[in-house]
Formats: sequence, C-alpha cells, structure tokens
Amino acid sequence: MSVHRSSDNERFRRRAGETVILFSVGGAKFAIAASAVDEIRDLAGLQKLVLGTLGQKFAKVKQMLERQGQRYFVVDACEHFHLAMARPTRLLVLRHAPAAVTVNAIDCMLELNAMQALPRAFSGEERDWYRGLALINGRVIPVVRPEAFLSKAEVILIEASLRGREAGARAVAGA
Repeated sequence: MSVHRSSDNERFRRRAGETVILFSVGGAKFAIAASAVDEIRDLAGLQKLVLGTLGQKFAKVKQMLERQGQRYFVVDACEHFHLAMARPTRLLVLRHAPAAVTVNAIDCMLELNAMQALPRAFSGEERDWYRGLALINGRVIPVVRPEAFLSKAEVILIEASLRGREAGARAVAGA
C-alpha cells in the first residue's frame, strides 16, 4: 500500500519576489499584491452611494470616489470579509477595476517568496477571496484576490442602477 504525499512543489507556489502590501481590517491581517493597488490614500472625497433595490445585495458598497475622471465603488472590507465593524482610515484604490477598499491600517510592504495553496478547510466564499496563504513574521496571512472585492458583473449592475437613478432624477428635474 503506497501513500501519496504532496511534495513541497505542490503545496507551495513559489513567487520570485512578489511585492505585497500587508494591511489590517477589523483586527485581521491580509496581504494584497502591490501591483494590484494603484494608490493608497486617506478617506477624503468619499461620496455616499445609494443603490436603491440593489442596496441589500451590495451592502458592502456604500460609497464611491471620483478620481481623475473615473468613478470607483468603495467596498467596505469589514462587510466583505464578514468581520466586526471597525473604523477604516485608509483606502486602497485598485489598479485594474473601478473599485477601492476601505481598510483600518497599512502595515508595510514586503517581498513574498512563497505562498501556500489554500487548504481544503477553506470551502466557502473564502476560496474566492484568497489566492493562498503566506507565512509572514511567524503568522499565517491570507493573500487576497483583488478581483474578489467587486466582480465585473457586480460593477455592471451597480453602474446600471446608478444610470437608472440619474435618468430618473433628470426626468423629475425636467418635468
């Protein structure tokens, strides 16, 4: 009887010097690829976002940011990760999506040399949230998928809802 053991090559994905940003949300630590973040900024300029009937479906999106002629939908990371509410102080503006994420603090930037695949115990929506796990300063830290904060389909629905609300407001104003 032979027992198959996964090799280190299967369990660990090598990342030759991937730079990540370590941040905290509601007392938990996370990492995100630095290449996925366009800007780290304070919360100035955030506008309240009212989504009407979509509000319950998108409870994690309550604000937006207009920056350099582009609209970003702001995801509350506590809502996204189902963590206790905390007071965010920073905003991660994502590079390849019209999304930004509120976080409590930015801890540091560092080189990530290895990331472990998610264990099977991660079986719910967290499988979509995380790329893998990294050991950083003796702690296991989830490495997030930036596209999991707000999918392209979610962005399309939010934009359609806003266009509908804006068209309704123009019709009322013109009447």
